[in-house]
Amino acid sequence: MAKWQHKKDGHHRECRENNETFIEGKLSVSAGGMGFVTPRDGTQDVFVPPRFLRDAIDGDIVKVGLLTEQRPNMKGPAGRVCEILERSRTTVVGELIAGRKVRPLSKKLQGDITVNGSLHDAKKGDWVEISLSSNEDSHSREHRGTLKSTIGKAGTVEFDIAAVIKEYNLLPPYSEEDWDKAANLAPIEVNREDLTGLLALTIDPPDAKDFDDAISVRPGKHKNEIELGVHIADVAAWIRHGSEWDAKAVKRSFTSYIPGNTLPMLPKDLTQIISLIPGKTSFCHSVLFTVDKNSGKILSSRRVHSRVNIFKRLTFDGVQDFIDGKPCDWDSRIIENMKILVELTRKMREHRKVTEHFLNLATTEIRVLCDDVTKKIKGLRREVQTESDMLVEDCMLAANVEVAKELVLRNIPGIYRVHPEPTEEKLLDFTIFMEDTFGLKPGDLSSRKACNHFIEGIPEDHRKQVIIDAFLRSLPRAYYHSKSELHYGLGKGRYCHFTSPIRRYPDLVVHQQLWALDFAGQLRPTEEVARLAIECSEKEQNNDEACYAANDRLKLHFLKQKLEESDIDCFEGIIRKISAAGLNIYIPDLGIMSFVPSEYLGFTYKKKKSKLVSSSTHSKYKCGDFIYVMPEHIDLIKGSAVFRPVR
Repeated sequence: MAKWQHKKDGHHRECRENNETFIEGKLSVSAGGMGFVTPRDGTQDVFVPPRFLRDAIDGDIVKVGLLTEQRPNMKGPAGRVCEILERSRTTVVGELIAGRKVRPLSKKLQGDITVNGSLHDAKKGDWVEISLSSNEDSHSREHRGTLKSTIGKAGTVEFDIAAVIKEYNLLPPYSEEDWDKAANLAPIEVNREDLTGLLALTIDPPDAKDFDDAISVRPGKHKNEIELGVHIADVAAWIRHGSEWDAKAVKRSFTSYIPGNTLPMLPKDLTQIISLIPGKTSFCHSVLFTVDKNSGKILSSRRVHSRVNIFKRLTFDGVQDFIDGKPCDWDSRIIENMKILVELTRKMREHRKVTEHFLNLATTEIRVLCDDVTKKIKGLRREVQTESDMLVEDCMLAANVEVAKELVLRNIPGIYRVHPEPTEEKLLDFTIFMEDTFGLKPGDLSSRKACNHFIEGIPEDHRKQVIIDAFLRSLPRAYYHSKSELHYGLGKGRYCHFTSPIRRYPDLVVHQQLWALDFAGQLRPTEEVARLAIECSEKEQNNDEACYAANDRLKLHFLKQKLEESDIDCFEGIIRKISAAGLNIYIPDLGIMSFVPSEYLGFTYKKKKSKLVSSSTHSKYKCGDFIYVMPEHIDLIKGSAVFRPVR
């Protein structure tokens, strides 16, 4: 008979059966096939080597038996999967290959799947959806299943995107019937403060499809004060808690920005009605701040339901050109207000830097530009965080913090954004990586202030983005929670998401709770909000992984297209890992990992020194070096790229 025990040192809650220790938890599998089980009580993860995974897959709830013999270099407990308690999924998407096998699209699912029964009309090279079958052999790692549907030809942009959407179980776009029905939805009429006299501006990417925030500035009551207005589309006036459209929104929870296939949380026609667009009076939920223009300190704030006229739509690029001193054709009133806004947000940012020590990280992202209609890849866009981005971010941060404070102060059940501190183990791994790869010593990273000191000292060369990316991977993922806790990266003690209710359901929940508070409605209970926070965190992570998978696959399409057109230059790559097989390199201009086989290098691998050394020239490659490469072979099915060095 099993007996549950709680160890005095608090490491994990465990079950002992016949002197063997078992732990239950959720399995995560890396792209390399390594498994990690997080116990139900959230204590230390258990490492599961690939050979001990059985046929368990990423996301399964499993029972693991702890291994009594640990390797000397193991930092924590290791185990083997003994039983799969709950499957995370029943279907898998993959490419049909020879021998009635399906190669999974997800790199987290190791090994091919054997297809039982009829293949129907599916052909080799098609993307197919497989229903997983239970494995009768409890020790086998083989996956089996039956064909559920055929998606289309693998290796084409259209069906590669469709396969990603199906694999990550993203809901299809709303139907035209939904659009028409939603377009007739009317907002609840309430008394609103008239703010139509403000010069309110939206600032968004040039390809933005919804506009849920605007900013305004005007003189405060006193000489040294500025009133900053953050105006958010009052989505809760249209989408009431418990309504038909609320139910449809919560099923999606987020707008999915898949290249070539944007899947909105709300129907397109309704989004257009709610969006803050020039030329109409918009219903907003506004937070008005009084800010000391000399120090950037927020002196007071108030939240109101309002009517706002958007004066003009601006883009991040246009605002950055203005900040950089380039000529613009804006109205003189916009120019004057923008001067005030730029100076004010600089002061606010400096005040936050001194008082909160937020992580001062400038991120870079490479996005694929894909036409929604033709599915043609138009190119890649390098998105670097600029001051125009930070200007808007500072305004949105201020609104999110003030709303979170009100939720806590008035004891309103809400959804908060939480970002835990990094663990000592993760920071140690990062420190070792820095020393081994780049010869840099980060020092003590136990505080945000220390982290910023390290970040500011990163060399301004090809290594910088790799180092920042590695540091970001050492931080835990932010998530939604029903309790107000630390947001480590931002240095905030109280923080929620309020400013994007058109595209994020947690923001809409906060709006609906405030709406119920303001107009004598029914507040969601804490238990319901807690459940929604967990569900939204899971859906957000799934959404992000789908976007990464689609972007990475379409980047390979872009490279293959360039190769076929003989229109390609060489790329700079940074060596991340060296093995006898070759070099794993990161290519910043593409934002992808790739591989250079050792046979293309003519070098000998020196394992102890982790170097590739030429016996004839004595030249060498080591981690942290950059290397010029060109694509040699693109495998759209495996989702991989092989490069060769440029001499």
